[in-house]
Amino acid sequence: MDKSTLREHVDLIREVFSYNRRFKDSLFVIKIDSSIIDHPYFSILVKDLSLLHQNGIRFVIIPGAHDRIDEILGQYNISYESKNGIRISSEESINFIKMAAFDVSNKVMTQLSGYDIPSVIGNWVRARALGVLDGVDYQKTGRVDKIKADSIKTLLKEGHIPIFPCIGWNAKGDPYNISSDELARVIAVKLGASKLFFINADEVLTSSNCRVPEEMNLPEDGRISKLSLNQARQLLDVNEENPRMARIRTALEACEQGVNRVHIVDGTSDGALLKEIFSNLGIGTMIHNNTYERIRDMENKDISSVLSLMKPFIDKGILISRSRQDLEEKKKDFVVYSMDGIIHGCGALHSFSSELAEIAALAVDRKFVHLKIGGKIVAYLLDQARERGFDRVFVLTTQTTDWFLNLGFEQADVEDLPEEKRAQYNKDRNSRVLMYRF
Repeated sequence: MDKSTLREHVDLIREVFSYNRRFKDSLFVIKIDSSIIDHPYFSILVKDLSLLHQNGIRFVIIPGAHDRIDEILGQYNISYESKNGIRISSEESINFIKMAAFDVSNKVMTQLSGYDIPSVIGNWVRARALGVLDGVDYQKTGRVDKIKADSIKTLLKEGHIPIFPCIGWNAKGDPYNISSDELARVIAVKLGASKLFFINADEVLTSSNCRVPEEMNLPEDGRISKLSLNQARQLLDVNEENPRMARIRTALEACEQGVNRVHIVDGTSDGALLKEIFSNLGIGTMIHNNTYERIRDMENKDISSVLSLMKPFIDKGILISRSRQDLEEKKKDFVVYSMDGIIHGCGALHSFSSELAEIAALAVDRKFVHLKIGGKIVAYLLDQARERGFDRVFVLTTQTTDWFLNLGFEQADVEDLPEEKRAQYNKDRNSRVLMYRF
């Protein structure tokens, strides 16, 4: 194996470990379309889910049952119709719909049991009738009213995987057919999931299958790999009639309600889920509710607040002293965490070459440490560094080594610093050098 290939493998391993450390103990909500459950790659997807489970990632599964419902209703010669993309579930059909939903859920549970992963199918969803919309009576089709979050969290703590059929019950115990996508969104919001996945059999979203707003820059292959909330809204505005936008709309709603990331992934390729989670670029489309939405570029009016915020850390020797002129000259490198117009945190990303950057001047108001603002700022700056093409990011620290190590940084040496930084290195201060590699 030549050195360049070896380096690629090593970089990939580092990347996977970095993401694994970041996502350990996180909760993922995974909606799997029925087309994937019947696909040959479904068994591979389940194997990948078992790997995630074994490495400390918790998740719940919502299996789509659309195809199986169609199949069973056809077998029993029960007709149905849909309006506005919603199935009208008659009194005659609801028990057969319930049968299909639990049949698919059992199929998922059976596959998981092959990897010794405990899973539970339950009735944790309270539903109510969708009712009559625009003159259409949807009969036994419903919407999610609430979920039994405490029961689900208990199962997750015990290492079980909850599986949700697309059925909910009202207070009297009557079943309703509910949208699996809506169910996934509600569960992700109510449980505080860090990620929501929609795994389908559709080709990735690109400039060839939807209109792209002019201001949206795409890579050469035209794939829409990432959308901010504003970009998602713009995409919806210019694709009102495109059926692919239904899931973008659901993803947008989930993010607006607090889910950090929603991923739409084509599951008909080997290792699709792992590639989406453990690589910088992924293979699908990610809509992100920036957990850094309160993080913005520093403005001139912020400089006094930033200097005041940094002073206690300068006095304790944690940060080096910076003047107003220093901040004015490097203003474009700085970001601030602002809440209700008040600055509670700051940080900077200084570039030294096309490959290497530094995170510096990190400070957080002590009264707001419980909000984990420092970690959010570092994650934001790392994302910025990744997007700008840096290979490595370093920090110099005297008193926060363990904190940075927990964020994925590794011990490094002064010799690893760029020449300009080595020349400025203060031996009396004797800062430790830590490096983050993408």
